[in-house]
Amino acid sequence: MTQLAPDRLFPVDPQSRGIARELYQSVADMPIISPHGHTDPRWYAENKPFPDPAQLFITPDHYVFRMLFSQGISLESLGVPRADGGPTETDGRKIWRLFAENYHLFRGTPSRLWLDHAFQDVFAMMTPVSAATADETYDHLADCLARPEFLPRALFERFNIEAIATTESPLDDLRWHQMIRDSGWQGRVVTAYRPDAVVDPEFAGFAENVERFGELTGENTSDWEGYLRAHRIRRAFFKSYGATSSDHGHPSARTENLAASTAAALFAKALKGACSAEEADAFRGHMLTEMARMSLEDGLVLQIHPGSFRNHSDPIAAAFGRDKGFDIPTRTDYVRALKPLLDAVGLEPDLTIIVFTLDETSYARELAPLAGAYPALKLGPAWWFHDSPEGMRRFREMTTETAGFYNTVGFNDDTRAFCSIPARHDVARRVDCAFLATLVATGRLSNEDAFEVANDLAYRLAKQAYRL
Repeated sequence: MTQLAPDRLFPVDPQSRGIARELYQSVADMPIISPHGHTDPRWYAENKPFPDPAQLFITPDHYVFRMLFSQGISLESLGVPRADGGPTETDGRKIWRLFAENYHLFRGTPSRLWLDHAFQDVFAMMTPVSAATADETYDHLADCLARPEFLPRALFERFNIEAIATTESPLDDLRWHQMIRDSGWQGRVVTAYRPDAVVDPEFAGFAENVERFGELTGENTSDWEGYLRAHRIRRAFFKSYGATSSDHGHPSARTENLAASTAAALFAKALKGACSAEEADAFRGHMLTEMARMSLEDGLVLQIHPGSFRNHSDPIAAAFGRDKGFDIPTRTDYVRALKPLLDAVGLEPDLTIIVFTLDETSYARELAPLAGAYPALKLGPAWWFHDSPEGMRRFREMTTETAGFYNTVGFNDDTRAFCSIPARHDVARRVDCAFLATLVATGRLSNEDAFEVANDLAYRLAKQAYRL
């Protein structure tokens, strides 16, 4: 395996590269704040060894298995569980061999950068992954995973994670967070409130979910006011387990500020399964404004992740369920879509709304100008398909001139792949230091200011924005 270049992702010209190197050295070892992600709290609660390399690196990571599937490799052969409980490959070695035979498919992708970083830096594996080395590399990783220093909590501490947020449905009992608390372990693992299952009328089983929501809270959730009280109750429950944010994955950035009677009528239609697509979108949009009002009451940061056509493949969704690599970016409007929400609460300095995008064309035209004006609005980092070195660089180039650095929130890794967390933060820190070095070299930023901004982007802004 080619040794990771110490100056990777830095500018090519010697002057800027030297500045970037010094900036990076000042932040490389800073603690990791991971305020939004999808790692499994059960890992930290039970602190059991990861089963095998395939179940650590391949089966849970949609970045990995979607690439392999795009080349005709079945999800069953990669061990991805079927929704119907049907047979899938369970032999980790066979899955790993298939992955190793096709490792070349990841050339030039951010996944390759993260995987190589994890293999070398976390597992001290210098043998290249290939068909010829499949068993050797599998055995190396499996041997590591059997050692106590590779248990989830040990890796958490080794990665220097100061705080990490998982993401749970409001129907989740948070049992794993309770187990972490009861264990006395000092690692900071908090939850985040993701209410899509009881906010989106097009979510599978919406009416049943709302009924269960009522059972959990003791509220009549067939009634509009009871439904809103149920949200407040569950938000408080999540806060008791450390939640500092809510998270909303809507198809569009649409917001509404409807009259209570109109919202109640839409809610009643949603429970009956009678909403049109337009009405479902309007209800989701209104609930973002309701969630923002609740955030003014309880202090939770509001995250909006719009613009994904989720589960684009009906056959894959039917066979394997949600979040199986078929979420596709769409064009997204923000200026008009966010206006009802911003008219209602956008001038509130004590409210934090973090908006992400999968539509890069909106950065300079819409999002940076909005965040550069509204006190409540902040820009989330390059997200998902754009959390690559190029995507991170474009984000800084297109937003800094209008929103500056301080209307952004640093970096979050948004990952299910635990061992990629230090790699992702390392990439973000390198890219930001490269961007700052260019500003210094071209006389737009002093060296002293660049060191302070590097610290802010690597650590302080995320901790501040997410109230961690």
